[in-house]
Amino acid sequence: MPRFLIRLAVSAYQRLCRALWFFTRPHSQGVQAVVRTPGGNVVLVRLSYRAGWHLPGGGVKRGETPEAAMLRELREEIGLASHTSIRQADRFEHVIDFKRDTVRVFLVEGAVYRPARSLEIEAVAAFAADALPEGLGSRARRFVERVGG
Repeated sequence: MPRFLIRLAVSAYQRLCRALWFFTRPHSQGVQAVVRTPGGNVVLVRLSYRAGWHLPGGGVKRGETPEAAMLRELREEIGLASHTSIRQADRFEHVIDFKRDTVRVFLVEGAVYRPARSLEIEAVAAFAADALPEGLGSRARRFVERVGG
């Protein structure tokens, strides 16, 4: 399937979700990670439905601990094969796309990863903490500097 059709379908799904959330105003639990390789680089993802580079992460499923959710998301998004440590480094709340979101930010050290093809993830790359790419949001940049830089 051509990439532009995949992007169109994923974007349409995201718009549909936002429309539903406008009426339901759900409260969700999320996770994000500052992922560092054994060499100290920071792993970022580029999503098919959102511009720029982002910290990997996602939602916490019912009955799942935030740490387990973070490791699941890393396996899905970057192909996490192993890591040496994981710890919660921060927590914040915000409203995005009409839903209230509580997000826990983890620091994952010593990450070895093997990206796999995905409809959600367009690219996975590791960057030096002092040479983060353009298009990385200010909040993600602050987390990298504060917990993983």
